[in-house]
Amino acid sequence: MPKIKNILETQLQEIKAKGTFKNERIIQTAQETEISVRDERVINFCANNYLGLSNNIDIKKAAVEAIEEWGFGLSSVRFICGTQTIHKELEKKVSVFHGKEDTILYSSCFDANGGLFETILSKEDAVFSDELNHASIIDGIRLCKAEKNRYKHADMNHLEDLLKNSNARLKLIATDGVFSMDGVVAPLKEIVNLAKKYNAMVMVDDCHATGFLGNNGKGSAEYHDVLDDIDIITSTFGKALGGASGGFVCASNEIIEILRQKSRPYLFSNSLAPALVAACIKVFDIIENDNSYQKKLEKNTTYFRQKIKEIGFDTKGIDHPIVPIMIYDEKKAVKMSEELLKKNIYVIAFSFPVVPTGEARIRVQISSDHTRDQLDCALNAFYDVGKDLNII
Repeated sequence: MPKIKNILETQLQEIKAKGTFKNERIIQTAQETEISVRDERVINFCANNYLGLSNNIDIKKAAVEAIEEWGFGLSSVRFICGTQTIHKELEKKVSVFHGKEDTILYSSCFDANGGLFETILSKEDAVFSDELNHASIIDGIRLCKAEKNRYKHADMNHLEDLLKNSNARLKLIATDGVFSMDGVVAPLKEIVNLAKKYNAMVMVDDCHATGFLGNNGKGSAEYHDVLDDIDIITSTFGKALGGASGGFVCASNEIIEILRQKSRPYLFSNSLAPALVAACIKVFDIIENDNSYQKKLEKNTTYFRQKIKEIGFDTKGIDHPIVPIMIYDEKKAVKMSEELLKKNIYVIAFSFPVVPTGEARIRVQISSDHTRDQLDCALNAFYDVGKDLNII
């Protein structure tokens, strides 16, 4: 035991020396746009709570009622005695929402991606992955035996060259729907065109799009009007859809059935708790019948993006509520986040190795729950700190 303690302590000191050690700030309230951190009230601009549903009263009520009716947990995996009526109801809702034949639930989207590729691909097949894809896609691909190809970020010429030179039985293009560090939507229309040209399938991880992107909130594929052309969609309930946990895969009947038979994270993980399942059913009831959350989010995003540029900051992306505010210098980015917190604006600085060297940034995430006063408060704070640090 002493030997591993010493080894790990050395590694931890190296992480701290590089400035990449992650300290967890303790939140003392429910997840909302205004929270308590270190006994101070701050405006939260770093949650994935895009639709403001994380503390929604109707969703909480559905969860509480489900515990009374269906119990706290199932103490089982799905195929033994862990599938209730509500699990099938949620899978049906997710399938209909995305226009796919079937859906399978996982404990997280990380598990969904981790159990996808090794199940449906073999050594006769090939996968083509964007170099900036989420870690869960990267890890999932590592587990499979297919030929692995990585294309330059959103580079369709490079992707085409790789597809053209592949003689694989099955070809699968895998991409994030939205790249979370940049707030940039993947070029799915171009990807779909290449998939059709080279007889490939398309898989999209839509964690940062499901529920709010596209005319009806159906994600990045609807945003690009290619929803019917996407073969596999993976996503999460842990961001816009209430913010708890759980993930899913939507696809054809055959893909979903083989995942039920062979996908290890599904076969060997407990069923989603009834409270979570019922709450997610309520989430879909809300977003399918009331688009005011989505419209408010779009309005807030447009306003903040326009004003932060007028102040003089560079940003990435066009219309996504992830707004990377480019600081470039790593030390200034960290200093800026610290100074903003002093002004009761809670944001996080990102630098290497999370983003490329010289691309340090503050990532702001907009919610439909943010008020105009809260947005203006953040904008004023960014202006003041930006001036003080000679960033603008």
